[in-house]
Amino acid sequence: MKILPLALAQFIASYAATNMNVAISTIADDLGTTIAGVQTTITLFTLVMAALMVPGSKLTDIWGRRRCFVVGLAIYGAGALLAALAPGPGLLLVGYAVLEGVGSALMIPPIYILVTALATEKAQRARWFGMVSGAGGLGAAAGPLLGGLVTSAFSWRASFLLQVLVVAVIIVLARGLPKPQTHHQKFDLLGAVLSGAGMALIVFGLLRTTWWFALLGAAALGLFAWHIRRTENPLCNPKLFRDRTSNLGLGTQLIQWLVLQGTFFVLSVHLQQTEGLNAIETGLALLPATIGMLVTSALAGRLARKHPQNRLIRAGFLLTVAGTLLVPHGLFLIGAGIGIMLTASVNVVQSRWPDDEQADVSGVSRAVSNLGSSLGVALVGSVADQRAALMLLILFGATGFVLALFIRNDAAQPRG
Repeated sequence: MKILPLALAQFIASYAATNMNVAISTIADDLGTTIAGVQTTITLFTLVMAALMVPGSKLTDIWGRRRCFVVGLAIYGAGALLAALAPGPGLLLVGYAVLEGVGSALMIPPIYILVTALATEKAQRARWFGMVSGAGGLGAAAGPLLGGLVTSAFSWRASFLLQVLVVAVIIVLARGLPKPQTHHQKFDLLGAVLSGAGMALIVFGLLRTTWWFALLGAAALGLFAWHIRRTENPLCNPKLFRDRTSNLGLGTQLIQWLVLQGTFFVLSVHLQQTEGLNAIETGLALLPATIGMLVTSALAGRLARKHPQNRLIRAGFLLTVAGTLLVPHGLFLIGAGIGIMLTASVNVVQSRWPDDEQADVSGVSRAVSNLGSSLGVALVGSVADQRAALMLLILFGATGFVLALFIRNDAAQPRG
């Protein structure tokens, strides 16, 4: 089945973003570093993905979809192997944050482009988007429990070796994907530098509470916006940012991943540092959220066919905010809410654009989601008090709900 390697790749990338949280204390002790050091590595992983996702989507057009997908998997697998063998925090950062981040930026954009190309019927495309997004939600949800189980039974290194094994299986399965289609065009190096630097500086500024870096990042993104409007072959088409519905969908995607990653991080640190729980106990404590995401992610495709996407996004934010208010008793609601709206937001964004724009919009969509993940860890990590961090996440969740109020019922329809 052609969707299987695509769904597995999205699963493993999402799993990698959350499984480290439950092993933070174990990794810090084993490698002789600090909680802040491990937090930085986790943040940089999603930040590298965010910074390189749009360039990765452009390389998908230049190199071909399957080739870019397989090259990304190979780099990702090499990074996971290096992280598993890392004797210190430096090589862990190179393997996990850099190589896995680069690999993800190359392999994830082709996933959504291939789904759009292979699923020609609207119903099939919605179902496949639901499967891929559900796999992403499943990976993010299973990360704490599976990561805790593997860490406690073996070691945190075994979790990276598991990723190597899964990646090898995906590469074998990828042989059934369509052969590469390439386009001869120039690569917008300046656009890649400006967009990547802008996102990196903003997240780094928040991570280190250095506002000058954040302001420089905003300026770099402003230059990027100016640049792509004036260059002949831009990194991404500037018209992607002129559609109101698509922009609203991107905004909800960013906030969903910010809340998801931020919640898992702040609760994982609290459970390990304050409650003294080990990796598997932390994973079990987060189990209600995992179950909530598993249940609603499994139903995502069916819900997307029966209900307007905007209502699903609104319902998801309401459940998530309610669950965060009730922490720790509201973990199931948090997971269920996020699981409901992940697929809906992807449908809103991807379905607004024709096939020839899917490479660009896929890169932008994934970059925004990973930027949200980076911001979630960076923001809550800079707040010392758990209650204050949760209130910050509630505020973001409420903002996401407000954005969803402006998304129309026909949001998943192509632009006229």
